[in-house]
Amino acid sequence: MNRKHFSFALSRLAVALIVLSTVSAVSACVLFFAQTYSKSLLRAARINSEQTVGQATLSLDNYLSSLKGDLDRICLLMPECESVEDFGTKMAAFCKLQPDIYAVTVYNESGVPLLCVSDGLELKQNRYTSLVYDSTYGVTADGYTVSPPHVQMLFRGEYPWVVTVSAENDGALFGEKVRVALDVRFYEIAGYIDHIGLGRHGYCYVTDKNGNILYHPAQQLLYAGIRTENADVAALSDGVHSYHGAMYTLDTTSDGVWRVVGVSFTDELAADRRTQILNAVLLAFVCCFAVSLAALVLFSRLVNRPVKQLIRAMREFEKGAKDFEYHAGENSVAELQELSDSFAHMSERIKLLVKRVKADQTALRKTELKALQAQINPHFLYNTLDSIQWMCESGNTESAVKMVGALAKLFRISISRGREFITVKEETEHARSYLIIQSYRYKDQFSYHIDIEPGLENYLCNKITIQPLVENAIYHGIDRMVDEGEIRICAFTAPDCQEDILITISDNGVGMTAEQCAKILQKEKSDSSGIGVKNVNDRLKIYFGQKYGLSIKSELDVGTTVTVRIPKITKEPENDA
Repeated sequence: MNRKHFSFALSRLAVALIVLSTVSAVSACVLFFAQTYSKSLLRAARINSEQTVGQATLSLDNYLSSLKGDLDRICLLMPECESVEDFGTKMAAFCKLQPDIYAVTVYNESGVPLLCVSDGLELKQNRYTSLVYDSTYGVTADGYTVSPPHVQMLFRGEYPWVVTVSAENDGALFGEKVRVALDVRFYEIAGYIDHIGLGRHGYCYVTDKNGNILYHPAQQLLYAGIRTENADVAALSDGVHSYHGAMYTLDTTSDGVWRVVGVSFTDELAADRRTQILNAVLLAFVCCFAVSLAALVLFSRLVNRPVKQLIRAMREFEKGAKDFEYHAGENSVAELQELSDSFAHMSERIKLLVKRVKADQTALRKTELKALQAQINPHFLYNTLDSIQWMCESGNTESAVKMVGALAKLFRISISRGREFITVKEETEHARSYLIIQSYRYKDQFSYHIDIEPGLENYLCNKITIQPLVENAIYHGIDRMVDEGEIRICAFTAPDCQEDILITISDNGVGMTAEQCAKILQKEKSDSSGIGVKNVNDRLKIYFGQKYGLSIKSELDVGTTVTVRIPKITKEPENDA
């Protein structure tokens, strides 16, 4: 007993040592991870910012190149025009096709506009005095001039902020040397800049080489003086700089005209870093808890666990023995191993007994159904023979012969040499014989139609499936009618499953309520004659499964339709329940 107590205490001590070692190791890993991850996060942020700003700079480079290309094409087009008016017409069309081009202006060397064209805008009469033009704009290495942003006041009611890109031309069309200028809106530039994300609150803006802001996502706030940007940023070189709690990333276009400035905030990075470190700590403690729990299970529940597993298996066995599977595993305790093996042997024996009892019950049920199937309603037989006798006595031998032939065919198919399954064609002929007999007895009180889809005749179905349903339709539907009744039998492939057959027996009789339809399939009437509707439904489900059987739809004073669903089979199924 003392040894057991000492062993129990030692396992607890081992668990404590494992937990303590795990916590220490995890804590050291968390501290190391926090330092390493902090540096890597900042490094990744710098790289991402450089890549993002570099991509924006490349887009602006391409845009400037396209503007310069437009200027080159305009200069080449000028000598080809017949007159200044012709040139102005083509420039108006050009402005219409390029929404970001506000105006095309041609200046002489003195800065006087010789031609000013836009898309449908009216020039001011005093345009020469209101024109914004600065001859001191620096010329780039490739001969183009790009201005800072300014307000263009050439047209009535229009005062947009634009950037002017210009180039010199010999001006043969105008008779003197000229400068062709494009006033460019910020449409395309905004498309490159507005959607650039640097963290949750970071952004980009564009300046000229002197630090003047060309475009800013909060442009209107800057114009209104509500917001400002740090002017010292203009003196920074290209690259990434930490400045007053923010990280600035600068990059210049290839011609040195524009600069892209990316702004991100280190506080966001710090917050993200704290969140990630906190998640790592939580994950570490979860792992520590899991290790501790595993140690407790390993050391303190070595015997208790297999016992609980056996108890759970027994409870599952109580719920249902049919699909129960139990495999006795290896156990270090001999008594528990023997108990587990005994339970496994017992469960298999009980499953075999249950299966045997169920098979016996199924066989008994099928025997009972076959006995009912073999029964012939004596009242039906007596009435049929009386009708034949009456026909003979009255000299109507032709009808008597037909009635006797139908009765013989009815009995022949009913017996079918002891077979349970006959073809769909035979089953419908059996129902036809029954209908012939009943049509004589009821003196043409009803008509009938039988329609079988071609190709279904040779499939098998349960013997005497349709006749009980027809009998039920006559006795409980048509017999109570004043007008002539109609019975229709149809066999066709199920629309929802090409492997199933649907057989419908429809009548225009008095109909039933939904409660009566459900009751028919639940239990037989005490004075039930013949096989009965429930008997047919039970036989179908026993042989084919719960998917198959009967369904009834009925409406009072309209009629009833009974649908039989069976599978397409060409040989008798095995008698499994």
